[in-house]
Amino acid sequence: MIALKFIKIIALLTICIFSLNSCVKGVDATKYPPDPKLRVKKNIEEGRGFRVMDKFGKGGNGTFEFASSNELWRASLDTIDFMPLASVNYSGGIIITDWYSTNSTNESIKISIRFLTNEVRADALDIKIFNRKCKLETNCVISEKSGDLIPELKSKILKTAAIYLKQKKDKNFKPYKGSSRKKKN
Repeated sequence: MIALKFIKIIALLTICIFSLNSCVKGVDATKYPPDPKLRVKKNIEEGRGFRVMDKFGKGGNGTFEFASSNELWRASLDTIDFMPLASVNYSGGIIITDWYSTNSTNESIKISIRFLTNEVRADALDIKIFNRKCKLETNCVISEKSGDLIPELKSKILKTAAIYLKQKKDKNFKPYKGSSRKKKN
């Protein structure tokens, strides 16, 4: 009976070791300083580190990440905020607007924004614009629109996202004051 429990524990530990080992991703060592104190300083100043008693010791709450913390997502919604939304799915990475027309003409557009990555870069978005022309309410022709509007929209979203990213980095910047423990001689 004891041997069976021991085998189960060994098997569980082996599975845990292999599953945790697969989570490690490669890091470019040239991007980080060799001195550990400088690495700690850099990580904390950029908001990637943590301080044990910084927030929780003062009675504050933890920080939670929501869709509003994704700069591309926020910039996209802010850019097309004048249009009604038909479907928005943060976990699926897509925003689809409803048909929109500026005047009473029989022509309207629909925008689809698909997020390929959360990083703010030129290939992070796949934007499609559809054009609908109707002769009567039931006789409509829908086509995919090309031209200058897609690059302009992508540029506006990326510029706004870059501004949001800079604001977030500036907000998270906390100067590193070093260790609070005194060294004994």
